[in-house]
Amino acid sequence: MAGGGSVTGAGPALPVLGAGGWGTALAVSAARGGQAVRLWARRPEFAARLSRERVNAEYLPGVALPDDVEVTADLGAAVAGAEFALVVVPSVGVPDLLADLPRDLGVVLCAKGLAPDGERLTDLAHELGFTRVAVLSGPNHAEEVGRGLPAATVVASTDEALALGVQRALITPTLRVYTSADVVGVELGGVLKNVIALAAGMVDGLGLGDNAKAALTTRGLREMVRYVVSQGGADDTVYGLSGLGDLIATATSRHSRNRAAGEAIARGEHPGQGGKVVEGLRTADLLDSWATAHGVDLPIVRAVHRVTAREWTPARGVAHLMEREAKPE
Repeated sequence: MAGGGSVTGAGPALPVLGAGGWGTALAVSAARGGQAVRLWARRPEFAARLSRERVNAEYLPGVALPDDVEVTADLGAAVAGAEFALVVVPSVGVPDLLADLPRDLGVVLCAKGLAPDGERLTDLAHELGFTRVAVLSGPNHAEEVGRGLPAATVVASTDEALALGVQRALITPTLRVYTSADVVGVELGGVLKNVIALAAGMVDGLGLGDNAKAALTTRGLREMVRYVVSQGGADDTVYGLSGLGDLIATATSRHSRNRAAGEAIARGEHPGQGGKVVEGLRTADLLDSWATAHGVDLPIVRAVHRVTAREWTPARGVAHLMEREAKPE
């Protein structure tokens, strides 16, 4: 069976590269489903603490690591014998991690962001020589998946065997895993929804009400469709788990870093949350530059970028959207 063995735990362990909240939650979930897991942490002292204490108090407090999760800071040992690995580090760290991995390894990209130059992470992986590439995305808060609450996600790849291997390795009674061949749609839906969630958080922070938030997220979904389709993805994918589903979770949940960051910005506070990465902050800048260069209309992206760049106040961003020319929906 592909990808680190069957759900009964036989075969090589599944490498989960990145011991933040989402990486830890995936490791815990897979292990609960019977999969042996190797969880890689970049910092040796952090790996040693996780191995000793069996809980990730920094990123996923209160969730115990099952016995079938082996923690290591040795990247070579983490991927030894595996057919694929889950790459679960922030998007800005993906290029360096990929550069250190063997090119015959299948890679499953789990970050919902773009490379530092704005490139899709899957394109970057192919350029670096990886031939078996997938992306994992969906409405998946680590805090809930790690605690075994019901959830669903999507693994997309043009390599059907890889997608099916990931599905078999990750599916459990509480995590339903779907497959897709639309890599562009699944990957980019997860990228743009972070920016819309920042805007939704700003609506919350300004106290503008449910009507405004509903309108904002609905029009944000249209921007997601416009962007994904312009890049070759399918609009149907955007209306699925990795698009609309992820947008609902990220724009509304108390667990959402991007929504909370937007709310903090609207209150005049620093958007960071304990040093955790807020992908939408960097993505807003990258997407606004892309939209300008390609003549694609992404007004919410533009407003969020202007606010996060401190060119506009949040209230000015809202006014910009409300004052746009009237037109049919």
